[in-house]
Amino acid sequence: MEVKQQNSSPSCNSNGHVGRAEEEKDRPVRVYADGIYDLFHYGHARSLEQAKKLFPNTYLLVGCCNDDLTHKYKGKTVMTEQERYESLRHCRWVDEVIPDAPWVMTEEFLDKHQIDYVAHDSLPYADASGAGKDVYEFVKSIGKFKETKRTDGISTSDLIMKILKDYNQYVMRNLARGYTRKQLGLSYVKEKRLRVNMGLKKLQEKVKRHQETVGEKFQTVAKTAKIRRNIWVENADRLVAGFLEMFEEGCHKMGTAIRDRLQEQLTGQSLRGLIYDDDFEDEDDDDEYDDDSNDDDDDYFYAESMEEEYVHGENK
Repeated sequence: MEVKQQNSSPSCNSNGHVGRAEEEKDRPVRVYADGIYDLFHYGHARSLEQAKKLFPNTYLLVGCCNDDLTHKYKGKTVMTEQERYESLRHCRWVDEVIPDAPWVMTEEFLDKHQIDYVAHDSLPYADASGAGKDVYEFVKSIGKFKETKRTDGISTSDLIMKILKDYNQYVMRNLARGYTRKQLGLSYVKEKRLRVNMGLKKLQEKVKRHQETVGEKFQTVAKTAKIRRNIWVENADRLVAGFLEMFEEGCHKMGTAIRDRLQEQLTGQSLRGLIYDDDFEDEDDDDEYDDDSNDDDDDYFYAESMEEEYVHGENK
């Protein structure tokens, strides 16, 4: 019996070790990530995604510091601790949220939550509490630190800076939406000044829209005028070509008519010239006949006068 017991006890112990090994093998790796997560944005989500994907089977725990600890060591937050906790619970990569997370990692905290690794970016995170130079110094020293990459171009500080840069616009927007000056922390004078600025801005936008409308109309008119000008040029070319063609045809017809008229006149003058020549010859004959007759008459009258003179002489 003792031998059996001695033989059986090692087998039980070996089975127990095998069982625990199998359990350890099947157990997901518990990875812890922590932060403030104020104004939760896609940079936060990407870092948690990297932590979740560190191992094929990962259980991601996310610790979030409360308001008192955050305001003491980092500064005022936009969101309350409950709002920050709730934002993390709605992230698809998070399996469990641990509220009131410590500012510095300790061995007691790791053991309490059975944390295998802590995930964060590799840049040293100054320990404002004075416990050390880096809040992850202890985790790095025991080899349980896993590095994640930050997302460039996005951070809570960047978002706050964007809001502060356009502070007046956001205030005016909220005033227009019905928020009171007390809700926005404004004095009476500040509110009135912002409302005047809001009115001027609306006027400027209206003028700008009007200018854009006028500009669009001007461009439309210019395009239309250009099209009409092209049409006018085409029509003018066509009309000038038609006019020249008609003018050439008219000139040809006019030249032909003038030529025909000249020919008619020349033909008529030729005929009249021939007729005039015949008449002139007849008149010459008549003149010769008349001259002979006149000579005879003159001779007759001369003889008669001589005879009368002779008779008168004898009477005397």
